[in-house]
Amino acid sequence: MSFQKSKFHHPRLKVNELGLTYRDYEGALSTLCAGCGHDAITSAVIQACHELSIEPHKVAKMSGIGCSSKAPNYFMSKAHGFNSVHGRMPSVTTGANMANQDLLYIAMSGDGDSASIGFGQFAHVVRRQLNMVYMVANNGVYGLTKGQLAATSDKGVKNKAGEQSLFTDIDLCVMALQLGATFVARSFSGDKKQLVPLIKAAISHKGFAFLDIISPCVTFNNHAGSTRSYDYVHEHITTGAVADFVPIKTEITSDCNSGECEDVCLHDGSIMRIHKLEKDYDIRNPLKAISDIEAHKAKGEILTGLFYLDPTAADFHEINNTSTTPLNQLSQEALCPGSRVLSGINDSFK
Repeated sequence: MSFQKSKFHHPRLKVNELGLTYRDYEGALSTLCAGCGHDAITSAVIQACHELSIEPHKVAKMSGIGCSSKAPNYFMSKAHGFNSVHGRMPSVTTGANMANQDLLYIAMSGDGDSASIGFGQFAHVVRRQLNMVYMVANNGVYGLTKGQLAATSDKGVKNKAGEQSLFTDIDLCVMALQLGATFVARSFSGDKKQLVPLIKAAISHKGFAFLDIISPCVTFNNHAGSTRSYDYVHEHITTGAVADFVPIKTEITSDCNSGECEDVCLHDGSIMRIHKLEKDYDIRNPLKAISDIEAHKAKGEILTGLFYLDPTAADFHEINNTSTTPLNQLSQEALCPGSRVLSGINDSFK
């Protein structure tokens, strides 16, 4: 039996502006369980990057520990990548971003990696407005260590082994909104039509873009009574608005009547088109988004879609007035200007 992915592909596969096919954005053969939602997320990332004509060598894939953190190995094999220790991906990404802000940082994490051991790191990377795409594959259990309940598990649910969750869940979207994230959305791995445009918009957004993706664990959390199973999510999912992404090079047309949709221009000129399904839906009001999330949760529903977007927010480098030239491209003289300059800096603090 071969575990190598075939390099053959149809000679007439569609190519993007770089002349690359969908297959050029794939990675290694997945070793995740058959039917794992994480593989669907990988597929959505591949499609989004291919359609946006992202250059793989200008991408840095970041991850921590867990099933979700294995996923970056399954897309864009020609990109840079760093698999950090458990819960420490945000600080590693911050260091890499400080050294080279010209790369596109796409991070994959999990409910354990972000909501438990890495919770403190998650909080600070949000409030620092690091320019990155932070995706959490949320399945409510620790699949890599045999299905223990995660901090994102809803109170009262039981895992496959019968253990009951006794504590209130941590909602990472609510946390991201409270901490000042400028792009917050939730989707479902089984809804590629919704997920792909959200990933495209997150990539085009300048600042911290957070995506919480419900991704059922078929091995440990897909049973009756689970609120993260495929059946439960399909039956209880609701969307406040449908988001479409319109690239900057595409002619922008609209067939929506006045008041039914809203176009938000992102910093690179791309358009995020919001088709409102609820009359009072407002993507510029984080407090309203938190209230909507909690109201639907109280009814046993999972609210998805784009919750909040601030297209004018400053990112980490603007806030700190850092050098526009990546540190790895600065000269030795610029990095180490000498004792005279250091003395002047020290004197300024006297």
